[in-house]
Amino acid sequence: MKKTIDRRSFLKTMAGTGALIATSQLPLIADDKPEVFPERGKFERLSICYATVEIGLEKPFTILHISDTHLTAAYPHESDKKQTLNVRRTKTFGGRQEEALRDSLAWAKQHVDYVVHTGDLIDWQSEANFDLVRKYFGDGLIGSLGNHEFTSDMWLSDPKEEQTEEYKDYSKEKLQSVYPFDISLQSQVVNGVNFITMDDVYGYVTKQQVKRFRKEARKGLPIVLCLHVPLYTDNIWRATYRFWKAESKMESGELPQVTGDFKRQLEDPVTSGFIEYLKKEPLLKCILSGHQHISVEDQFSPTCREYVTGSNFLFHGREVIFI
Repeated sequence: MKKTIDRRSFLKTMAGTGALIATSQLPLIADDKPEVFPERGKFERLSICYATVEIGLEKPFTILHISDTHLTAAYPHESDKKQTLNVRRTKTFGGRQEEALRDSLAWAKQHVDYVVHTGDLIDWQSEANFDLVRKYFGDGLIGSLGNHEFTSDMWLSDPKEEQTEEYKDYSKEKLQSVYPFDISLQSQVVNGVNFITMDDVYGYVTKQQVKRFRKEARKGLPIVLCLHVPLYTDNIWRATYRFWKAESKMESGELPQVTGDFKRQLEDPVTSGFIEYLKKEPLLKCILSGHQHISVEDQFSPTCREYVTGSNFLFHGREVIFI
């Protein structure tokens, strides 16, 4: 599904999570008073960082990029597995995920034109989580999923979760019915910029996705690529390693051995070829991603900088200014 609409029509019709939500269509948010530093303003608990992407636009615009909200809701009538996950995963993420999402959307409604969410909006599949998706984002949802969207019951899943297209097939139809956008690849043109969101939740892309992306590039428009898993750069990997794996102060500047999703990107021939193509694609101006729960950025190519945004469940976000 691909279409081009003007800004006014977009603002009237779009409300989504994974590429662009028009902030005029965001839900009304209760004006709750912050528990911490209540006299300093209701958005004090948000941690917003900033970036500017220079494209040469006639009409500049701004977005709020958020990722990794990890909603953990379950209705009482849902299975014992869902109840176990509700208790344990809510404790893991602190129990304020929906509050963080509400704050982020309220801030966006006042400060920016659109919102980008790059996946893991929900932590696992449940009726309650799917209803929260519908509650906050309505029928105009478009964009990128995260790896957690594809898990039915995490470590309790049957069949056991595997990072393959075959495993995705167990729930792809269900997810497609909840998220009304093409969950494999979606294109949306806004103010002359082509926002393309792709499913790379296990660190790879498919031949069909690459073919579709190249077709989008032939439009000749500046491209913002929105993904869940960041594309490999040395410095993004180094920061990821320091956050997730390092257990001491850094003693060497040597690049750590690449593992996980980044290793798969470098070893999978389709994905590694796609990355090399992107590095030479002058239309690519910006990559927005999440997954790692940290805010880090690096130069991806001569024309493109990649921005990884920290976890929304910790009230993190990034305003990106397109000029």
